[in-house]
Amino acid sequence: MTHPFRADGSLRHLITLEGLPRPIIERLLDQAQSLVRPLGERPPVSDLLAGCTVANLFTEPSTRTRVSFELAAKRLGADVVNLEVQLSSRVKGESMLDTVYTLESLHVDALVIRDAETGVPGTVAAHVAPHVSILSAGESHVAHPTQGLLDALTVRQHKPRFEALSIAIVGDIRHSRVARSAFHVFRTLGVPDLRIVAPPALMPEPTEFSGCARHTTLEAGVRDADVVMMLRIQKERMAEVELPDADRYYASYGLTPERLALARPDAIVMHPQPMNRGIEIASEVADGPRSVIRDQVRNGVAVRMAVLREVLAWRGAP
Repeated sequence: MTHPFRADGSLRHLITLEGLPRPIIERLLDQAQSLVRPLGERPPVSDLLAGCTVANLFTEPSTRTRVSFELAAKRLGADVVNLEVQLSSRVKGESMLDTVYTLESLHVDALVIRDAETGVPGTVAAHVAPHVSILSAGESHVAHPTQGLLDALTVRQHKPRFEALSIAIVGDIRHSRVARSAFHVFRTLGVPDLRIVAPPALMPEPTEFSGCARHTTLEAGVRDADVVMMLRIQKERMAEVELPDADRYYASYGLTPERLALARPDAIVMHPQPMNRGIEIASEVADGPRSVIRDQVRNGVAVRMAVLREVLAWRGAP
């Protein structure tokens, strides 16, 4: 694994939350919280990263993550380049590293990478020049670190004492990078009761999610939970792993008001989006008073600003 720190101990890369020390996670959450503004207020802007260039290199579709990274960089004064695989030289057969070396030659300081292939962000991080930082915007099914941080920030805003929480993560755990990053960040922050809830076909391997209670019924999994985190069900997975159709999945695993009533009265509901309403979550729940899904979206920009500031602020304004 590529070392995420510089020689002086500062954070250089963010590829996974696994093993990231709690003080660094808490510092990032504190920085992000300082950048959160209520809807309707102007967002914070600065020239802290003026003269820096951030390239978003996405080989998978994305809306929230790509846009929030772009807004985060621009609000810190950086220049931003957006590349998609359909428009890049990779379509012509150029390797990812060749693309990266080209961007290095153009004085790019940070690469934000989303890729469906496991190991790409780490491989790139191992080959870039010393001044370049690599930030994962989603790696295969393995990791989505900034999503994990924004999920933790959202929970902290509503439930400040992680050491007292029960958190249920529900849905396609086996294929979910969101679930894995949530597991790592909540474990590091001291959550004592982490549960994963899924049909048997979507449960991860026994060696993963160590220490989590496993439930194959939603009712058992969400009972007395403080946080219910729903995951998107990828419809193409249903045929691959012989899941029931959408209607039958919703009948067993959809978060309805009746099932949410089994959680604690002040439980919050989360979802990384995009949502399949009527498959993994009812609209009454997604739009209800206990939903903090819109908070997650708002927090995404603040978290990505905090991460960019952490890894690039050492360069300073020109």
